[in-house]
Amino acid sequence: MPDPMNPADLWPMPPNAPRLTEPQRWVWAAMDPSERRMRMRELGGWVDWLRKTFELHNTLTHCWYRHSAVVEHLTALYAGWMRTYAGEEAPGRELAEADWINTLHAFVPRLQLAACATGTHQDPPLIVRRPAGSEDAFELYLTLSDATTAEAAHPAAAELDRREAELNAPL
Repeated sequence: MPDPMNPADLWPMPPNAPRLTEPQRWVWAAMDPSERRMRMRELGGWVDWLRKTFELHNTLTHCWYRHSAVVEHLTALYAGWMRTYAGEEAPGRELAEADWINTLHAFVPRLQLAACATGTHQDPPLIVRRPAGSEDAFELYLTLSDATTAEAAHPAAAELDRREAELNAPL
């Protein structure tokens, strides 16, 4: 029987959809299309709940699903929400819910889409293609750059050596 206090139990799930008993990691590109659609519906139901509960209706536009960066941020928030509110209670996590709410508030600026704030969707800018030869230039950089070829050296090696000498000093 659905728990009316758990929003995850309130929105409709597609027929024959497996009910997950524990939070799962979501990697959109790794999902097959049918799973991606099912998960997007699940996320959409949660986003509707989130917009109403936290009064984000003027912040989180209705076209959120058409913006991949917003989808990724909402996915992270949802996965964290599931672990916090539907996961196992763990010692030392007494403020987990408050931590999640703080995380939500920290994410709010990333959820705002100024171009779509008027209610009319604006497509994100086109992705600029890599210039010809950029892959070769990257490989050349990896091969020749001091940043990738210099010998390993800790920047505080002298201080670490001094501390070790203090610890091992004769009495």
